[in-house]
Amino acid sequence: MEEIGFLGLGIMGKAMSMNLLRHGFKVTVWNRTLSRCDELVKHGATIGETPAAVIKKCKYTIAMLSDPAAALSVVFDQHGVLEQICSGKGYIDMSTVDAETSSKISEAITAKGGHFLEAPVSGSKKPAEDGQLVILAAGDKEITALYFCIVSMMNAFSEGLVLADKSGLNPQTLLDVLQKDMRLALALGDESSVPMPVAAAANEAFKKARSMGLGDLDFSAVHETVQSSKGSS
Repeated sequence: MEEIGFLGLGIMGKAMSMNLLRHGFKVTVWNRTLSRCDELVKHGATIGETPAAVIKKCKYTIAMLSDPAAALSVVFDQHGVLEQICSGKGYIDMSTVDAETSSKISEAITAKGGHFLEAPVSGSKKPAEDGQLVILAAGDKEITALYFCIVSMMNAFSEGLVLADKSGLNPQTLLDVLQKDMRLALALGDESSVPMPVAAAANEAFKKARSMGLGDLDFSAVHETVQSSKGSS
């Protein structure tokens, strides 16, 4: 599974990073006060000493910063994002910032060949922990597919827990089934009358990737299906 970078561990960022770890993602984290990383490290995260170090290590990095000044500082300051962002890397800014700040960051990232996605969130700590944030995303199509794949995987997992409860399954048993073949879980959802729209959409993306001969790659192979669709349009 692709390693995800995460910059900014305030109330929201810490909860979101923990949610990623709980759902099996490898996560490298950074915060200006590094001690805020300690709890996440106990749950399997690794620490990047600077934003640049996180960008260098991870193909895709999410930022959840407190305000426009912090968002700009992380990108433009010494040892910031711009020192390592390059072609093939993606930066997802989930900070709530003004349009001018977002445009500055987007222009700087794309000028270095990186992919940028603006994705501010609506919600608080509890929705972040539960994977139930409302996310408004706009930006580079090259990274949108992977971003929504991350979100859909977490949401599909939540749907799966409801399915497990309805059908009397141990949640770990359900997880094993999902990992082996999502089709089995979708069929069980139909039998139990539990709607699983996000899991179904994710399954279609994975099916297309497999039909393209990408079955041995990780979930980022979904990006290739977007490229294929773009080329045929």
